[in-house]
Amino acid sequence: MHPVLSPTTLLNIANEYGTPLYVYDAKCIEHQYKLLAHTFRRNGTRIFYACKALTNINILRIILKMGGGIDCVSINEVKLALKAGFEPSQIIFTPNSVSLEEYIEATNLQLNINIDNLSILEAFGNHFGGTYPVIIRLNPHIMAGGNIKISTGHIDSKFGISIAQAQEIKSIISSTGIQIKGLHIHTGSEIKDIDVYIKGLELVLELAKDFPTVTVIDLGGGFKVPYKKDEEGTDMEALGEKVAEAFSKYKDETGRTFELWFEPGKFLVSQCGYFLVKANVLKHSPSRSFVGVNSGFNHLIRPMFYDAYHLITNLSNPQGDLKTYNVVGNICETDTFAWDRELNEVRPNDILLFNNAGAYGFEMSSRFNSRLRPAEVLMEGETKKLIRRRETFDDLIEGMIF
Repeated sequence: MHPVLSPTTLLNIANEYGTPLYVYDAKCIEHQYKLLAHTFRRNGTRIFYACKALTNINILRIILKMGGGIDCVSINEVKLALKAGFEPSQIIFTPNSVSLEEYIEATNLQLNINIDNLSILEAFGNHFGGTYPVIIRLNPHIMAGGNIKISTGHIDSKFGISIAQAQEIKSIISSTGIQIKGLHIHTGSEIKDIDVYIKGLELVLELAKDFPTVTVIDLGGGFKVPYKKDEEGTDMEALGEKVAEAFSKYKDETGRTFELWFEPGKFLVSQCGYFLVKANVLKHSPSRSFVGVNSGFNHLIRPMFYDAYHLITNLSNPQGDLKTYNVVGNICETDTFAWDRELNEVRPNDILLFNNAGAYGFEMSSRFNSRLRPAEVLMEGETKKLIRRRETFDDLIEGMIF
């Protein structure tokens, strides 16, 4: 069980720093990292945090302290990782739909390069020949994930080179001399069925027989974390055992071994983040009771974007009678965090807590309706640290030309 900040601690933080507010627990992130490292201890495994989940430099430094690397999807994420203290060898660059020039910029920084389409692979090979080994991202044609918007390995996905296009990859290798050092797949997010990982691994291992220069197998991330009470996540120990068995069997059959890479994002930070808001108004209609809070999908878009569920708790009135509400935001759009949700009776100014807010919360926030983005606080044991100040009106107009 991952560490959990107490309601009293969270309420005190809300009172000290105001709301809306994101709070992260360093001990929890460290626990999740250790759990993942233990899961795949049987293999030579490297963990690269998929920092698109949460890029605050203080969070990146926790991963660095734990010995992890960083998976980046843009050059600016790379620059953040370098600023946090990561070495280029600890960074994977895994973009999609970017130009050759952006890949060349990444090579100038000496990053691990992950290429996900044939045209860039060929252009990269023509430019570098065999002087800069790369990883290729494959599309395994596997449907997996908690929502179609976060399923990335199915046949219609924009991500990766189809696993059926191995011959085209070989032709590019033959014509350009490009060296392939790794094979990568990432089938999606919120994957509970461990057989999905094993199926993908078996496909990649079979394909590796045709690529003798491959030394890295990268299985991406996407491990399921619980969002609801009594919900189960991915059985990590069972997954670790099955992955180790697959590699052992392959070694017995072929004599080859590989370094195993993973890029978890949500798994490392989701359960370690909290979002705190204040109830502004209670509104009753003939069919509904609404709690209107001082935030909206400009701060936490996941419920509106993915139909994502976040457990909500009334920190200010934990013993109040249970009542049913729609929890809604203050944005001038349909802006609902939860429908028909049972909460302890909510009163104006009560503080509500959203769990599992560490991943894709602040990171996907915006200034829609010209509302400002919230502050972020990091808990390191008993120590509170402001790691991003609340925005001001001056931040809103910075960059505008008058």
